[in-house]
Amino acid sequence: MHSVAFEALGYTIYWYGIFAAVAFLLGFYTAGQRAPRDGVSADFIMNLAPWIIGGAILGARLLYVTTYYQEEFANKPWYEMFLLRRSGLVFYGGLLGGSLATVIYCLKEKVPILKVADILAPSIPLGHVFGRVGCLMTGCCYGRPTDLPWGIHFPMDHWTHGVKVHPTQIYESALNALLFGCLIWFSRRKRFDGHVFAVYLICYALLRSLVERFRGDYPEDLRPWGGLLTPGQWVSVGILAGGILLLCLLPKLAKAKSLATTANTNKNNP
Repeated sequence: MHSVAFEALGYTIYWYGIFAAVAFLLGFYTAGQRAPRDGVSADFIMNLAPWIIGGAILGARLLYVTTYYQEEFANKPWYEMFLLRRSGLVFYGGLLGGSLATVIYCLKEKVPILKVADILAPSIPLGHVFGRVGCLMTGCCYGRPTDLPWGIHFPMDHWTHGVKVHPTQIYESALNALLFGCLIWFSRRKRFDGHVFAVYLICYALLRSLVERFRGDYPEDLRPWGGLLTPGQWVSVGILAGGILLLCLLPKLAKAKSLATTANTNKNNP
């Protein structure tokens, strides 16, 4: 765990911020490379990028503050909620915020939302690979105690007090890398717009729920009903349901759109 990368001109640069920047840059670059294949320009993806970054950071921070308000912000000045020093972001909040920003920008530019969602979908787990490495360097999102040989130790002044714990950041980083490869393969075989994004939601919800079983960073008051599910798993249930719903509804919408297009073509060409 080495949260500070270096200092320059009186500013402290953290690894978390560096890896977050790498995540966004690689994500948008790869999405821009894929976009023309789906009839969307790379320039559109680059123009969309600031919207996604803003929405993702706002959503991620809002969910973090909401989740950990009592532990980190209740007895501190109000402006502490807006200070992003090293971490303090929740991925699911970023996913929701970035998705909302994408919808708004696509409506503004009159570009098909589902087509753009499919272009972006593989880049999300790719960026997440590097985001979780940032978590590892910062020491957040750590695992439960373990005796397994691949367990890791954080410094004694860490919340784990030097106890060997599951490297949950590495677990999720590796699984996201696998998911990225699978989505790249699947994106060339999709059957309708929104197909890749729906599969991403389902797969990520499942892998996140698996990794959450080894997480050890949640206070007891954030695990109600006898600790049945972690906050991340509760959100995963909703994300999984949303992905399944899209997978059920979108083929029907695509078929109806195709039939309507065929009918209009026949009408105009008797």
